[in-house]
Amino acid sequence: MKKNYVSLTLLVALTISMGMWSCKSTKAPTQSVTANSTEITIPFSEAKYKSDKEFFRAKNNGNSPDLATAKKIAMLNAKTEMASNISSVIKAVTEQYSNQRTIADKKDFEAKFEENARNVVSQTLNDIRVLDEKVFKETSGTFTYWIAIEMSKSAIVEKLNSSISKDQRLQLDYDKKKFEETFNAEMEKLANQ
Repeated sequence: MKKNYVSLTLLVALTISMGMWSCKSTKAPTQSVTANSTEITIPFSEAKYKSDKEFFRAKNNGNSPDLATAKKIAMLNAKTEMASNISSVIKAVTEQYSNQRTIADKKDFEAKFEENARNVVSQTLNDIRVLDEKVFKETSGTFTYWIAIEMSKSAIVEKLNSSISKDQRLQLDYDKKKFEETFNAEMEKLANQ
């Protein structure tokens, strides 16, 4: 019995000391990692590279052992980001616009309008302008290419108006002035984010 008591006491003491030792060891790396961390600045994070009332803007990067490929990847990533942002704004505008208007078949109008908008966004992405570019050569020998692009809000609205004017069903329920007012309000929200 005395042997079991000594073994149990030894086991408890060992467990407590291991617990205390493990607590100490987990705190030290956390503090040193925090103390040795480095802030990373992402290129093109300044306000002039963010979307505002007049322009959609996007930035992104690409990485490759080949500089030309890194640039193509960066451009594709930036265009994808921009298309996503434009689509989100157009979807919000379409919902608000159709709620403000009395439209006979609201669901059909929204679906047809969004389909037109997707086509316009695809075509309009060719009208982007490169704002800035940066290239970094990594220690691994690869290239990281950063690009910032922009596209005018008015170019999108013009192409949407043109596309809608060719569709007789959409044209019946479309009020250009009201749509542009709604679009401008949504762009104002985007600028204030």
